[in-house]
Amino acid sequence: MIEVFPNPHPDRTYLVESVAPEFTCLCPRTGQPDFATIRVRYAPGKSCFELKSFKLFLGSFRNEGHFHEDVTNRILAELVAAVDPVWMEVRGEFHVRGGIATTVTVRHGTLPAALAGVEPAVWPGPS
Repeated sequence: MIEVFPNPHPDRTYLVESVAPEFTCLCPRTGQPDFATIRVRYAPGKSCFELKSFKLFLGSFRNEGHFHEDVTNRILAELVAAVDPVWMEVRGEFHVRGGIATTVTVRHGTLPAALAGVEPAVWPGPS
């Protein structure tokens, strides 16, 4: 369960970016682990998600089989249901498997004009 807290600055339009470089789930066909960096960017509405609960939420996928496209969309759906953001983007950057790296990007809502052109933060880890 993703815990939320009231947006401390609902009067401002701002961007929150959280990066989880140690995400794992299982390949639904082989049962082998898939590794990814999950990047979440959002413009909060009335609430924000609490980071420890976000970490535990991501950890809940560790022993479940999911295709990359499915798990990235499920993460977005759960976060949107919990936070109800103005705009949100979830990007799953999956490590190379069988010689192919996969990136899945899903979005919800409309990016506020005040945030147009804001570049993602640069974080260490696979891209």
